[in-house]
Amino acid sequence: MKHLIEVSGIEVFAYHGCMEEESRLGGKYIVDIQLETNFQKAAETDELIDTIDYVEIRQIVVEEMAIRSKLIEHVGHRILQRFQKAFPVLHRSRIKVRKLNPPIEGVVKEVAIVIEA
Repeated sequence: MKHLIEVSGIEVFAYHGCMEEESRLGGKYIVDIQLETNFQKAAETDELIDTIDYVEIRQIVVEEMAIRSKLIEHVGHRILQRFQKAFPVLHRSRIKVRKLNPPIEGVVKEVAIVIEA
């Protein structure tokens, strides 16, 4: 049986980017998380300790997004590493980091990276 936990649409204001203006002005980011685990025990016991806590997922994202990086690829990788350390019951994960209104010539709504591990 496959069990997934999703926390979608985590909105964060951060200062990532290769351009100097991005480090001063910042921008809006949205992060979507999908974690595969086995939460059968939690389904039976109704106890938070038997699953992955959504609050902790969000907290890790917020903490890692607060550390300035040039590339969102780097931020996504750090989030993945934190999840792997924090959640030993994690089987697989999917992390999507979206940068809204990137400073690219022309109309571009967002750019994104996706890491699946």
